[in-house]
Amino acid sequence: MGRAARNLYGKAVLYADRITGSMQRAINETDRRRNKQIAYNELHGITPTAIKKKVSDVMDLGQDADLPKVAEKIKLAKGKTPYQLQAEIKQLEQKMLQHAKDLEFELAAQVRDQIHQLREALLEI
Repeated sequence: MGRAARNLYGKAVLYADRITGSMQRAINETDRRRNKQIAYNELHGITPTAIKKKVSDVMDLGQDADLPKVAEKIKLAKGKTPYQLQAEIKQLEQKMLQHAKDLEFELAAQVRDQIHQLREALLEI
């Protein structure tokens, strides 16, 4: 059901004293969608598999990150005081954490790279 069971072997556990009408409708809808997906997969010869992608800490710097050169870092900081850069970094950190909380890891990684660039620019000042 929903995000609770999107993993290949995931399960949703509903805690209640009895199954309410809303719960039953949700269960029925989930079963209907699952049966529709199974039929589609069988028709097209698809076997569901889990993705095999490494999940790393959002704050870690990616090995393949394209870091700007010193001149580009200075350009980022041009016209900004160290205080302004620190405020911008703090704002971007909040944005990055919100992306991570919303499971938008690619966006969080992009913001993380911006933070890294600004920190490097701050060191160049």
